[in-house]
Amino acid sequence: MRTGLAALGIIIGVVAIVSLGMAGVALQQQATSDLGSLTNEVSVSAGADSDEDGVTEDQVEEIESIITDAQVIPQKTNSTEIETRSGNAYVSVTGVTNASALYDVSSGTAPDRLETGALISNSTAQELGLEVGDPVAYEGQLYRIRGLIEADDGFGGGGRGELVIPVSGLRDQQYYDSVTIITGSGDTAEATADRLEERFNVDGRDEEEELQINTFAGAQESINSFLNTLQLALLGIGSISLVVASVAILNVMLMSTIERRGEIGVLRAVGIRRGEVLRMILTEAMFLGVVGGIVGAILSLAVGFVMFNLITGDAIAVLEWESSQYLLYGFVFAVVTSVLSGIYPAWKASNDRPVEALRG
Repeated sequence: MRTGLAALGIIIGVVAIVSLGMAGVALQQQATSDLGSLTNEVSVSAGADSDEDGVTEDQVEEIESIITDAQVIPQKTNSTEIETRSGNAYVSVTGVTNASALYDVSSGTAPDRLETGALISNSTAQELGLEVGDPVAYEGQLYRIRGLIEADDGFGGGGRGELVIPVSGLRDQQYYDSVTIITGSGDTAEATADRLEERFNVDGRDEEEELQINTFAGAQESINSFLNTLQLALLGIGSISLVVASVAILNVMLMSTIERRGEIGVLRAVGIRRGEVLRMILTEAMFLGVVGGIVGAILSLAVGFVMFNLITGDAIAVLEWESSQYLLYGFVFAVVTSVLSGIYPAWKASNDRPVEALRG
């Protein structure tokens, strides 16, 4: 019974440390997924020291002349109320020159040039009973829906719906509200932001914010750093369970050697050496760790499937090395902890004098 309970302690410890390690990986993958392609984007808007209420056409042209290796997409924004027979809904209106670069659609298409077409949030379309091909009106102009924008479950998702139309549809607005620059990677985005900062916001020794330039690449690094720290903390918490289990194994092995003192004395009396007694006790301790580690790893894998399915929606991702490595770590930790816990009982049993052991 004691041996079974000690093995159960090892199993619980392995499940704790492996599950918490996998939880950290799942959270990191979900955070990366939520940020999505934002890490390779640079957002430009009017700065605090700008003379204009937005980004001017001249500034957009200058940005395009500086950034020749990335897509520069100016945008104008507004809001409106869409009315249909099924009801009405307020949406934000975004005018763009290249819709396909910024939006993914769940149905229909997102063409480079919308011309007289439009995109609308999937949630708003469902709310109003709209489908691809239906018309929507903005400022007296009809636009045919070309695609439904995928729901955004990541950062910033879940807000007001969005209607995307050609930028010419917001011709009454003189300036662009923002400019999005899509680069090849997060590092390129940082370099692009630095070039724009140097051109627009640094004038000799004086620094003025003519344009506000933001990138999410730094945010990704900060989130990864935080999650790595969190993962270490979770592993530390899980390892406490294995330490507790090792104490249980120490107790079991110590009690076992005391109860078998006479048996060990007989073995020593008939010529069994100290090293062989030492190996026998350590092998028993290691056997507990191996059994507990294997069972714990199997249960941890099942927990990992459930956890990844709930957090990331992709249960198979638990089999990737980034997360499955914790199965190996948990098993090795269980075996090593068990052997270390058996060293003192094994040493004590092997160093008993045969006569005193037999007498005991």
